[in-house]
Amino acid sequence: MIELLGLERVENSAVEELLDRAFGADRHGRTAYRLREGVPALTGPSLAAVENGALLGTIQLWPVLFSGDDGRRVPLVLVGPVAVVPERQRDGIGRQLVAGALARVTDAPLMLIGDPEYYGRFFGFSAASTAGWRLPGPVERRRLLARGEGVPDGQGSIGPRHPLIA
Repeated sequence: MIELLGLERVENSAVEELLDRAFGADRHGRTAYRLREGVPALTGPSLAAVENGALLGTIQLWPVLFSGDDGRRVPLVLVGPVAVVPERQRDGIGRQLVAGALARVTDAPLMLIGDPEYYGRFFGFSAASTAGWRLPGPVERRRLLARGEGVPDGQGSIGPRHPLIA
């Protein structure tokens, strides 16, 4: 039976090894990694999927900030990466991780870079409000998704949300 645990209960080296297996060692250059530079993953909603002591998957959530061109500052939660060991992909583990993590975030809008058909169908994410968002790297616009009350609409930049920045 798969158990979802707080990610802080898993060795960081095991998480990094899993992420390398799932996404490749060159993953650090991606735009999503630049969005979370210098800030730790959120404890609580960041989870690990474990079965019989073996790490099968992880999901990490990160504090980010929308800085609107109009002066608005809206805290968001960046969802991802969601990683599952290659030999167990398509077993529903990723969906369990996403559902478990999203259930733990009730106080902020969520965003991610991902497949709009999957995340829209199963979790209600859409690109309806993200067309004016600027990120610190390239992104395929249709894959820049958000959901939740208070998702900012309009022009602005997304970047890491450091603890001293509200």
